[in-house]
Amino acid sequence: MKTTSITVSLLVSALFAGIAIAPAMAQGTQTPAIDRAQQDIGARIQQGLRSGSITPSEAQDLVRRQREIQSRESRIKADGSATPRERQLLRQDLDALNAEVERKMSNRNVARGSDRTPAINNSQADIRDMIAQGARSGRISQGQARRFDNRERNIARNEARFKADGVVTQQERRQLNNDLAVLRQDVERVMRGR
Repeated sequence: MKTTSITVSLLVSALFAGIAIAPAMAQGTQTPAIDRAQQDIGARIQQGLRSGSITPSEAQDLVRRQREIQSRESRIKADGSATPRERQLLRQDLDALNAEVERKMSNRNVARGSDRTPAINNSQADIRDMIAQGARSGRISQGQARRFDNRERNIARNEARFKADGVVTQQERRQLNNDLAVLRQDVERVMRGR
């Protein structure tokens, strides 16, 4: 467990170093607000890891998502310019990631308890990614994305409530899985244009 925390801390530190170097490398494509947001999110992840409100596995997932955004930013800047639309998409991705970090920071019951619902957590992460990708691609409107995000957060709140006593019953698992399946179907239906 301790080595996982050290590994995640090293990953976050490496991410900070990459963020500090990136602006100097992209001379004609300065994005100070985006770079600052990335640094702030990295700091919050590390703070959550230190305080125990973000588990090491959650931190690894968040850092991976932040690295994906940073890679996309590098690809955008590679041609020497970042269009307003590209900057907007990066900001949307960072806003979604920041909201996820804040949600995890405020969800102490889940982070402090042992992770007894990894399949449910994976399903939640997949759905969040689908919603974010649908919003980025325009297949899901911003209003629909907010509604789907709210539904996912309600499911996460139920999960935290179920975990609060240290036991997630089979009935509670079924309820979470059913709620996630319905949400996934709704997201997929909207993305298919139905």
